[in-house]
Amino acid sequence: MLKIVKDNVKSLREKSIAVDMPASEKELKLLNEMLDYLKKSQDDEYAKKHNMRAGVGLAAPQVGVNKRMLVVYYQDEDNKEILHMLINPKIVASSIKTCYIHSGEGCLSVDVDHEGYVYRPYKVTIKAFDASKMQDVTIVARGFEAIVLQHEIDHLNGVLYYDHIDKINPFKKEENSVEL
Repeated sequence: MLKIVKDNVKSLREKSIAVDMPASEKELKLLNEMLDYLKKSQDDEYAKKHNMRAGVGLAAPQVGVNKRMLVVYYQDEDNKEILHMLINPKIVASSIKTCYIHSGEGCLSVDVDHEGYVYRPYKVTIKAFDASKMQDVTIVARGFEAIVLQHEIDHLNGVLYYDHIDKINPFKKEENSVEL
């Protein structure tokens, strides 16, 4: 099973390198292992038995590989499967409108809660290679999906969610921001 790198490890603060395309079998295997980890973390019985926290996203630096790869997996409120296995993702557009998760963001690499709001663009357009489809994709994500993708892309740039929290007023309300 993959071991999650914690936020006190220096490599989590480093910028990840681009993956040479086409991706190697080793890189594709790692993406599949990351997806398997997320699925198992969402299985309550399995997660409890293996002392895992549930996650919806995982970036390669979180498993000790500083390459621009990430996986997102969860069921949305309509029970639709959201699945991305992205290589070299790049945000090419984002909305001015922002959003945040009222209960705050969390992270498998962060064991201590950091309370406060993380404001992110409500809508993002991302270009990447999706290994689940084995093709280049353009993703337009809104709301929660946009937050998760931005959170994981931040990991590829050595940024953690709590870096975005206002240090003086962590629960400051931004006007016209959508609460999720």
